[in-house]
Amino acid sequence: MVVNELVKLSRRDEIAIVTIDNPPVNALSPGVPEGILSCIEEAAANGSVKAIVVIGSGTTFIAGADIREFGKIVAGEAAASNLPEIICKIEDCPKPVVMALHGTAFGGGLEVAMGGHFRVMAADGLVGQPEVKIGLIPGAGGTQRLPRLAGIELALEMCVFGEPIGAKAAFESGLVNRIIEGNLLEGAIAFAREAIHKPMSKTRDRRGKLKDVDPRYFSAAIDKANATRRGQVAPLEAVDAVEASIRLFDRGMEMEREAFVRCLHSPQSKAMIHAFFGERTVAKIPDIGKDVQTYKIKKAAVVGAGTMGGGIAMNYANAGIPVILKETDQKALDKGINTIRSNYANSVRKGRFDWAEMERRMAFITPQTTYDGFEDVDVVTEAVFEGMELKKQVFAELDAIAKPTCILASNTSTLDIDEIASATKRPAMVVGHHFFSPANVMRLLEVVRGKATSKEVIATSMALGKKLKKVAVLAGNSRGFIGNRMVHVYLREAQFLLEEGATVEEINSTLYDFGFAMGPLAMTDLAGIDVGWRIRQESKHLEKPGVRRPLIADKLYEMGRYGQKTFRGFSRYDTHRVATADPEIPHVVAEATAGMGIEQRKIDRSEILDRCLYALVNEAAKLLEEGVALRAVDIDIVYLNGYAFPAWRGGPMFYADSVGLPQVLARIEEFEKQHGSDLWAPAPLLKRLAESGGKFSAS
Repeated sequence: MVVNELVKLSRRDEIAIVTIDNPPVNALSPGVPEGILSCIEEAAANGSVKAIVVIGSGTTFIAGADIREFGKIVAGEAAASNLPEIICKIEDCPKPVVMALHGTAFGGGLEVAMGGHFRVMAADGLVGQPEVKIGLIPGAGGTQRLPRLAGIELALEMCVFGEPIGAKAAFESGLVNRIIEGNLLEGAIAFAREAIHKPMSKTRDRRGKLKDVDPRYFSAAIDKANATRRGQVAPLEAVDAVEASIRLFDRGMEMEREAFVRCLHSPQSKAMIHAFFGERTVAKIPDIGKDVQTYKIKKAAVVGAGTMGGGIAMNYANAGIPVILKETDQKALDKGINTIRSNYANSVRKGRFDWAEMERRMAFITPQTTYDGFEDVDVVTEAVFEGMELKKQVFAELDAIAKPTCILASNTSTLDIDEIASATKRPAMVVGHHFFSPANVMRLLEVVRGKATSKEVIATSMALGKKLKKVAVLAGNSRGFIGNRMVHVYLREAQFLLEEGATVEEINSTLYDFGFAMGPLAMTDLAGIDVGWRIRQESKHLEKPGVRRPLIADKLYEMGRYGQKTFRGFSRYDTHRVATADPEIPHVVAEATAGMGIEQRKIDRSEILDRCLYALVNEAAKLLEEGVALRAVDIDIVYLNGYAFPAWRGGPMFYADSVGLPQVLARIEEFEKQHGSDLWAPAPLLKRLAESGGKFSAS
């Protein structure tokens, strides 16, 4: 029997089987919820059916809602979902409904599952309510049924922070009734036959886990949300909705729905949905189709066991790819391996995996001081000191050793990939793999395309990024590529503002309050003032003569103030790396700017914010026009994943669109009059879009 193309009804003796078949992830697209209910109602009306199993075809149960539908609802192009009513009708079925979960049951998928009378789950499955990650809360009873099944504490963790749980945790909490080893359908049918004789109840009627709830659960969730989801509305709405579950179900559902609608129509949700789809868009390279062949990456190597090299090696080990980690001397190698082991040990202590898994990952890393075995690897990532001559030397050595099909990648953050490639006889195999520090944590990978880099190398690099669980974004070969070329002007303006009279604390707090993880000068202290100084020395010949440049960072370098590592930079730091204002900085500024004709004045927060942000936007518009970035959303994804731009603002280009490009252009033109065209000439693309009513999102 078939009810519609998306949901099918079949029989196994007295057990009806409802199969969701909406590839690739069985999303709750229009027609799917209705099809599930129709199948269940048809089975319930059949006197020979005693119980019903609902299962997903393919690799998953229901991965969640079709997120595209949210945008249509906001735009008035589609009606609001009737999923809450459908789930209640599933609950009302007079025969046992067993939900069989495998792959992922996320968002609306878990909400549908909780409408069944029983749930069984594959051992490797995941369940979760990740809506907060797109600025929403569960909208079809997730905040009301989850506490009834799993308890308030776990419901808060899942709904407020959006992280999934596995089968073991789901079973122990009471969310699922049995873990199925082996064939899920057969196990679910066997359970359904047992369920015919079990007492069953509607989830919405259960109240056992809602009695004597400790109110501290809610205050703790609020505190954690304010600390880890600073500025976001949805996590706080989720706390209130879960708290409402201790009331009558119908009132709790009303409160959840009201909060869901508020979130759905908020700018934050629009921004985070933009980012959600953006992560999928950046994987698409216009001139590289699915027909482009990719190289198989079975073995890897990393040259340099410092902070970056060690982190990159961990990425390969985490993905199960054997990796050689090379250093020039044993002392540096031992230090690198000890850092890796310490990083893994911290993960074990935080409960992310056990000691056996740590040793398994360590076993994938082969530390050595020679190039032995490099002739067999499929990709080498160079992660040595940021100096062109050293990098060219390393690439010449690799070119002489590596097999012809080995990808030679540089982790350079600013240097010319084409010049690096010139040290080899295989420029088509040379590419930038710019990881972000710490490389084992940060999600961004800039894949930098040189003029000779082959399509196969680009396609392989993008696929490799996915395997390493990175968000890979293609960038053209420009100084600093996408992210660092933009951050150069961002940090430039922060220092100029300091030179003109703003304090370190005013600058940092303004950008922090906007939503960044830290202010620009705090970021400089974290990265290392000495690191920035070395990069500037390497590229001094590219600076345009006569153009104002920042003075303070170089002065601090000369004083041996390298930032957090020396406990002094733009701020003072204690042994716990907590910053305080340094009374010496005004004197450093005065000395550095003496005789430069820089007017000292009181600078308000709006100017601080606009100069830092619009410098980013203006430079980004140039990157788009030059083709260094393929699309505006690529820039947003770089900044959301590599520079801690607040997710709920959507990235610098989305933010500029939301402000309005005419307003952004007008402000930039003000700064051009005040500070000169060399620094603030509006990008031609920005000007065209502002004058024509366009948006970056359409570019």
